[in-house]
Amino acid sequence: MKIGILGYGNLGKGIECAIKQNKDCELVAVFTRRDPSTVKILTAGVPVENVKDILNYKDKIDVLVICGGSATDLPEQTPEYAKYFNVIDSFDTHAKVPQHFANVDKAAKESQHTALISCGWDPGLFSLNRLYANCVLPEGNDYTFWGKGVSQGHSDAIRRIKGVKDARQYTVPVESALKAVRACENPELTTRQKHTRECYVVAEDGATQEDLKRIENEIKTMPNYFADYDTTVTFISQEELNKNHKEIPHGGFVIRTGKTGWDKEYNNVIEYSLKLDSNPAFTTSVLVAYARAVYRMSKEGQTGCKTVFDVAPAYLSPLSGEEIRAHLL
Repeated sequence: MKIGILGYGNLGKGIECAIKQNKDCELVAVFTRRDPSTVKILTAGVPVENVKDILNYKDKIDVLVICGGSATDLPEQTPEYAKYFNVIDSFDTHAKVPQHFANVDKAAKESQHTALISCGWDPGLFSLNRLYANCVLPEGNDYTFWGKGVSQGHSDAIRRIKGVKDARQYTVPVESALKAVRACENPELTTRQKHTRECYVVAEDGATQEDLKRIENEIKTMPNYFADYDTTVTFISQEELNKNHKEIPHGGFVIRTGKTGWDKEYNNVIEYSLKLDSNPAFTTSVLVAYARAVYRMSKEGQTGCKTVFDVAPAYLSPLSGEEIRAHLL
């Protein structure tokens, strides 16, 4: 499977590393908006091209992995490149998934390509676990907690604010809420009661107090990202961010509590959790597995936009059906 990478930030680098661990995958090219001569990748002999030359690879790439940010990049890039390639992205603005799906679906169907959006661990693996748990426990309640960890999408959204040089955003579960859910108390929790958000921001050189107040206000009032949460904003130096916030850990919990039995006398808890040293390294490992599914579905003639809900688990594995049944069933 020949893979192209569009964008060489944390996600692009992660895709490159994940390809190394999947023997049925080959990296064909990396595409960047930067000067290609300034981008040094890890894989020897693979070209780095300017994105304006991407159509030269139209017949050389099986799946293009689009590694932009959800705030502004993916809404434009994924439907655009679905016109020319089979594509996959990690779009994670949950409220805007239906519109993004519709835009990508239209482009992919018109060009007879296969696309898969919102792939990673949430949305992605967590989405699957929510679906499975809902099917198994129809009488119940869903709870999803993220963190403590760095959200790449939210950090990117902060960095897009005028006057911000760099930023890290941590999502932190409220421990009392998590404890109540696991005890089958079935609490009704608002968004604000489940998580807090901690933002560490490096302002551009020369920023005034008025600039800092504006940046903090723009963060705390940003819809779909921070407006519904108790959010703290701490301004720090680039040196402090590099020293104390260099890594990108994350994780979380998907929990469904529900009743079984004739009189609903039995309590049940389904919990799926992740603890990740590196959010992008794990997210991109998921993307490469689902790129394999995109490739296989394309070979079967399936076109249009898909999500993880549409992918049979066997499509993710490099193993044969016989091997899967013998070792994993």
